[in-house]
Amino acid sequence: MDRLCCFSGSYSQLVGGRSSSSSGKGKSHEGLVKYGFSLIKGKANHPMEDYHVAKFVQIQGHELGLFAIYDGHLGDSVPSYLQKHLFSNILKEEEFWVDTNRSISKAYERTDQAILSQGSDLGRGGSTAVTAILLNGQKLWVANVGDSRAVLSRGGQAIQMSTDHEPNTERGSIEHRGGFVSNMPGDVPRVNGQLAVSRAFGDKSLKSHLRSDPDIQETIIDNNIDILILASDGLWKVLTNQEAVDIAREIKDPLKAAKQLTAEALKRESKDDISCVVVRFRG
Repeated sequence: MDRLCCFSGSYSQLVGGRSSSSSGKGKSHEGLVKYGFSLIKGKANHPMEDYHVAKFVQIQGHELGLFAIYDGHLGDSVPSYLQKHLFSNILKEEEFWVDTNRSISKAYERTDQAILSQGSDLGRGGSTAVTAILLNGQKLWVANVGDSRAVLSRGGQAIQMSTDHEPNTERGSIEHRGGFVSNMPGDVPRVNGQLAVSRAFGDKSLKSHLRSDPDIQETIIDNNIDILILASDGLWKVLTNQEAVDIAREIKDPLKAAKQLTAEALKRESKDDISCVVVRFRG
């Protein structure tokens, strides 16, 4: 049963990049931590560009929960590449068990270099990333580049675990690298008039003005923490962190919670691809 349930999750993951919507669920080996995910294609006239990962793996006597959202732009080749390679690159780092933060940073940088070196195959697009690694249900590392976001519920209070990398907040770094930030009326700030995030994987033509190093936060999962939400900006453009936590906490089943969140974002007229993973730590 366990295997079937996790298989249904990973099967949807395989088709997630191409179908108009997908969803699935799974749980840890002991069944104490459960997850659900829901992805819905936006109104834009291009294929789905959001990808996700949600799974548990057993490595060296430890159980790792691996969760991610990758929100692509200018095509889906970079988020698709990240879905296949980013976590395996992190886990391949020699120091992963000793210095997890440094390993995540190094793997993000190496993965970006690999993407850029395959530019002719992967095209000129790029992707955000927010990744969460849960060790034995007890310790959590969240890393991100771009504006896909991770939010924890601690005693019902929303705690943001990622940093939104937006052009206006990182203008100094962009200008130092020879780029500029445009602020056109009726539009969001953009790097060189093009990209609405200041850090991303890929984006070969803008890379000299962009960073791809992640911000990383870690925390212990104590009894006060009950929910983790990872989502693309298709959700966060229309829901506050607290609204998302309130919705997810009301619903015991994390798959139903994830579907409720994407449905609510649609109801609030989000036009973008909407994807989210909900992890429930207890109950």
